[in-house]
Amino acid sequence: MSSNSVATSRGRRFQNSEPSEVISLRGTGPILVEFVKGMKTGLPAADIPLSSPDLPDTPADLAVTWLGHATALIELDGHRILVDPIWSERCSPSHLVGPARLHPMPMAIEELPEVDVIVISHDHYDHLDKQTILDLARLQEAPFFVPIGVGSHLRRWGVPSDRIEELDWNQAEQVAGLTVTCTEARHFSGRGLVRNTTLWASWAFAGMTHKVFFGGDSGFTQRFSDTGRTLGPFDLTLLPIGAYDGRWPDIHMNPEEAVAVHALLCGSPQAGMLIPIHWATFNLAFHRYTEPVERLLAAAEKVGTSVRVPLPGQRTDLSDTWDQKVWWDGLSRP
Repeated sequence: MSSNSVATSRGRRFQNSEPSEVISLRGTGPILVEFVKGMKTGLPAADIPLSSPDLPDTPADLAVTWLGHATALIELDGHRILVDPIWSERCSPSHLVGPARLHPMPMAIEELPEVDVIVISHDHYDHLDKQTILDLARLQEAPFFVPIGVGSHLRRWGVPSDRIEELDWNQAEQVAGLTVTCTEARHFSGRGLVRNTTLWASWAFAGMTHKVFFGGDSGFTQRFSDTGRTLGPFDLTLLPIGAYDGRWPDIHMNPEEAVAVHALLCGSPQAGMLIPIHWATFNLAFHRYTEPVERLLAAAEKVGTSVRVPLPGQRTDLSDTWDQKVWWDGLSRP
């Protein structure tokens, strides 16, 4: 483990640089009862509209196709970056139980154009999906960029070591004319009962002209200010806005915090463009289905932050005008 990330001296577990509490299973009886009852609140009241991705033959200077949850295809200065890809029906170790998709994937994985790099933020099941990784290893030739330790999953699944780049916080590599930097996030890791033996991260991408920040999954941390100052300002941020709750505030940011993080990364609330991720696809908390985007837009309007909320599967080119459709209207349960 590198000195950039924070690890305990005993057990070699990674830690956040700011004290962060992850909800414990001990003494959570009432929460488990609420989980059973309250998760219904987050289900959509009707079918979620989708868009069939309309992808150009040549990648744009700055565009994003959001495919649902944290999966997105980023176009940056003529290159393509695929982040946190998950095509499976469930974000779970089981094909039978666990959070299931609330909408189908907008495109088949075989329909993906050639990408230059595939990036993973951490090893939770809703961000690192085994079958998707196997399919991508077969269908694509791009390298996989992952935080320290996550490469062990990929190697165990049969991904060749020479296609895996493991980075620590603040480490960067060049690939296909892009600078890919692993940046600090405030979260945790683990695909079973053992936590934090692999690192979690956000990612910064820089082309010849533009810069994009991918938040992955994170709580609010002032470390985003350091990232904005040293690697920004960013033209575009993709930030998580869903699956928050007052009982785990340190490891999932809420919509208002996403607006604040955008300002730290871009230099001011009015700079750059924010596209929300980590919502709408899997039901992972107790809030209403549309609450994250409603709170996000209200917070953004107060400070003048530009936001685009695409349909799952919809491509947005930041050089084009944008007519925001309120496609989520009526999708929350009463």
